[in-house]
Amino acid sequence: MTLDELLPGESGMIEQVGGEGEARDRLLDMGLTPGTPVYLRKAAPMGDPVQLSLRGYELTIRKAAAARITVLPFEDACMNPFRVGKHEE
Repeated sequence: MTLDELLPGESGMIEQVGGEGEARDRLLDMGLTPGTPVYLRKAAPMGDPVQLSLRGYELTIRKAAAARITVLPFEDACMNPFRVGKHEE
């Protein structure tokens, strides 16, 4: 699944960052690297952009960029570093 398919409040681990060139490099430079846990905090009313929590900071990216990032959703709550109650809206 891709990052843009997560719903607000869901989280996963980045598996792969697609794209090429400067656009891909920019995502990697922002910390969106394979193996990084990411939490989708919220989406704008029309769904674009989306606000993420990762590596101890908040990041807002366009949905088109999120669609290039493959994530493995956390199915097991014990493995999820963003357990309910840790983040407040």
